[in-house]
Amino acid sequence: MRKTIMVVDDSGSFRTVVKLALQKAGYTVMEAGDGKDALAKLAGAKVNLIVCDVNMPNMDGLTFLKTLKTLPAHKFVPVIMLTTESQEAKKAEGKAAGARAWITKPFQPSQLVDAVNKLCV
Repeated sequence: MRKTIMVVDDSGSFRTVVKLALQKAGYTVMEAGDGKDALAKLAGAKVNLIVCDVNMPNMDGLTFLKTLKTLPAHKFVPVIMLTTESQEAKKAEGKAAGARAWITKPFQPSQLVDAVNKLCV
């Protein structure tokens, strides 16, 4: 069965780049424009992994991650933060909130696919 990845980023063109890389690797992709949109789309859905930006309107990635981890259906879904943020403090906050990996933009699509392959079991 194909695994489903949710890509959460406020940039439509960026979501498209990530989606194409993941689809090429054999994944089904859902998209959301921010944390609030992602939570609404996750209701009743099953995803195997989430790739999420940090800086977004309405609900940022770290708030989304913290909220996600309180939901029984999605508590154990691995999350990869894909962001321009590279400060150690942000990374530490992400790790504390439950992020399994942190990839800094700009990134190589192969780097993302490798991380997804490792975490998406």
